[in-house]
Amino acid sequence: MLQEAGDPLEAPGSGATATLNLANHFLIAMPSMQDPVFGGTVVYVCEHNENGVLGVVINKPTDMTMEVLFERIDLKLESNVDVDAPIMFGGPVQDDRGFVLHTPGTRYSSSLTVTKDVAFTTSIDVLEAVAAGDGPPRMLVSIGYSGWSPGQLEDEISRNGWLTVGADPDILFKLPIEERYTAAMRLLGIDPLMLTSEAGHA
Repeated sequence: MLQEAGDPLEAPGSGATATLNLANHFLIAMPSMQDPVFGGTVVYVCEHNENGVLGVVINKPTDMTMEVLFERIDLKLESNVDVDAPIMFGGPVQDDRGFVLHTPGTRYSSSLTVTKDVAFTTSIDVLEAVAAGDGPPRMLVSIGYSGWSPGQLEDEISRNGWLTVGADPDILFKLPIEERYTAAMRLLGIDPLMLTSEAGHA
């Protein structure tokens, strides 16, 4: 389900031509977005360079739990992991593979360090560490990720599809899933109800 170790992600290119770099930002879907995949989502951007954008949806849980995931990849949980924690739908790209956002520390085979607070790993050794009770202290596991080709996300932003704001790792790792969209909006000083096209109902 995860990539085999030894398939590292490309590091962000220093010669990127894009003037906008949204790594370590949240993309917040505008309330008017009707897209069945991205409507109502918050995406954490892991990488943004001349090759495009890679991110993970952080507020769209699947019906798969940590316990089910570990059973499917034939790993026995030995630690006090929350076995009922949901796996996120990270996006429509490679939605048969697992991806992990986590606090940095141990270096895994295919990791991208985004900031001092967030790393992104695609190799199964991170989940092997979790199973052994030696995984990252904070993490979010997703199936699939979100990707945009060069210029595609910038175009969507210009058409008011997304709001962007610097990411807060507490929203990413600590906040209940159902509160993440509103909390991300509030980083911009925005009440999501003020952006809806219809009046809210009590």
